Amino acid sequence: MKRKDATEAAGIVGRMMELLLGTVPPQGRPGSDARTAINDVRMNALVLLMSNTLGPPLANAFESAQLAGCTLAAIVDVREQIELLEEPKTLGAILVRNIGINFCLAVEGKIIAGMIFVSRQDVDNVKASIGPSFAKAEEIAADSMDSQTYQALVRLHAAINNHLVRTALPLPRVVNYRFFEPLPSLVMAYRLYNDASRADDIRRENKIVHPAFCPPTGRALAV
Repeated sequence: MKRKDATEAAGIVGRMMELLLGTVPPQGRPGSDARTAINDVRMNALVLLMSNTLGPPLANAFESAQLAGCTLAAIVDVREQIELLEEPKTLGAILVRNIGINFCLAVEGKIIAGMIFVSRQDVDNVKASIGPSFAKAEEIAADSMDSQTYQALVRLHAAINNHLVRTALPLPRVVNYRFFEPLPSLVMAYRLYNDASRADDIRRENKIVHPAFCPPTGRALAV
């Protein structure tokens, strides 16, 4: 990569790695390994860019963050910050910005694959949230005539959607309920499920402050 492009791209890599560091839990060996991998990329960004060898270390940094326990919300925030804040001018810097976004999407896919869902509504929410981000990345790859990246993004998007569809099939739906007055969660659970022991499910789902005085409207699993 030319020095002008590499200099601008190195700044993007540095900011990207700062954001990625924020997703890594402070404890544990995986967290330590992730911080080492991320800081290595940040400190050597210019050299790696000038020698066109950034790809493998950058991929390792993102993968290490995921293995260390990066959450879906955290990596989505990293991607959104890159999309919002980075406006590169040189071709090399644009390429690096796009690669960073694509790595974020790859990590999102791996995290989603390991998530445990309790309702179809949760699955539908994740499915709806990833759609626009993949569509945007796919459009960028298509406009750049990068068919290999475009096809990889389309395959990843399809694989995530298929996984979510299969995951959602055996799960109960979330339905809205309405009582005429505030009730204790135990009473609500008995009336909704014929099982008072599920009172905590109602409390968690609706973030109820006092289980003795639950709001008359809320959400519950349709089972």
